[in-house]
Amino acid sequence: MKAPSGPKTPSAPSSRHGIATTLVTAGRDTEAQRGFINPPVVRGSTVLYPSAGDLHAHRGEFQYGRHGTPTTKALQQALMALEGDNCAGVGLAPSGVAAITTALLAVLKSGDHVLVTDNAYRPTRGFCDGMLARYGVETTYFDPMIGGGIASLFKPNTRAVLVEAPGSQSFEMSDIPAIAAVAHDKGALVIDDNTWATPLYHRSLDQGVDISIQAATKYIGGHSDIMFGTIAANARAWPMVKEAIRLLGVCCGPDDVFLALRGLRTLKVRLAHHQASALEMAHWFQARPEVARVLYPALESDPGHAIWKRDFTGASGLFGIVLKPAPQKAVDALLDTLTLFGMGYSWGGFESLVIPFDCSDYRTATAWAPGGPTLRLHIGLESLDDLKADFENGFAAFNAAK
Repeated sequence: MKAPSGPKTPSAPSSRHGIATTLVTAGRDTEAQRGFINPPVVRGSTVLYPSAGDLHAHRGEFQYGRHGTPTTKALQQALMALEGDNCAGVGLAPSGVAAITTALLAVLKSGDHVLVTDNAYRPTRGFCDGMLARYGVETTYFDPMIGGGIASLFKPNTRAVLVEAPGSQSFEMSDIPAIAAVAHDKGALVIDDNTWATPLYHRSLDQGVDISIQAATKYIGGHSDIMFGTIAANARAWPMVKEAIRLLGVCCGPDDVFLALRGLRTLKVRLAHHQASALEMAHWFQARPEVARVLYPALESDPGHAIWKRDFTGASGLFGIVLKPAPQKAVDALLDTLTLFGMGYSWGGFESLVIPFDCSDYRTATAWAPGGPTLRLHIGLESLDDLKADFENGFAAFNAAK
């Protein structure tokens, strides 16, 4: 009598599969997992070797918990499939900031010079102005709209360029392919903070970027319950990133790895909903008399729309609005009246969020003068009618307090 066959393992995703299929199947090995869809949460440090020979030769798929487990392997395989064919490897970090700092330390040394976009995530600037400066690395900030003109800022010791599109809080769209072309001609590497769009909507490794980082705390996790970062690199940069991760001892807790992988499976449906809701809300804000401007590259009126349309396949749920001039008490009255838009940092979860922001005190290469108070919004998965009604109440309080 023929024994029953074991569970069928999905075939490895390939270029013929759509991205939705890739997100569902990549990194899965149900045969190894004894039929279960999700990999087990492997909590471990020590890996035992069957013989002295194996120990001396470090033979074995896994050698030590910090260097990887079956859980981290599944996530890394899935992320590599998402990043595209130019991805040679993906490193995991315990936060988005850790992904940024690890990537910079991987490619820079004392005496080097790095170019950083002026609209970068503020903790990125803090690391460059603090620890990198103490280690003898010079940072020059550049206009995010500089494009190929960045060539004039290169020095003989320029080793890397860090870009972010759209920019943190201010949402300018840099011409990444143009910047990457100049950087590579000068022998420098390009690092992209790709958190806003994720590789689902922007495969930056296909556009000349060498290292693509994400705060997977946001859309990869998707539920505001993990801290996580990813570092994807091409064949040129991956050996440096891999070595830095090993030497710095960068690793992630197994539960967060599992939650990141679970979140990745639903990324496409969640991000599509975020995008559709954000676009409708952005149009709604454009029509409001209290709003001077909406900062969202997916809008045709946005100065960065042409670059976004050329380089991206979608937009996320994060954008900004510039209010017409008003005293701070009016802005505070608006914020305090909102009930569905929570006031909190980070974004990318299922809930809608709002925070005020002002880039004017730390940008150095470009002036930030939007013409009024600015708010950053993340549009979550709530009913749009409810979100609009919430802001209707907020605007009423805003107008009453002016």
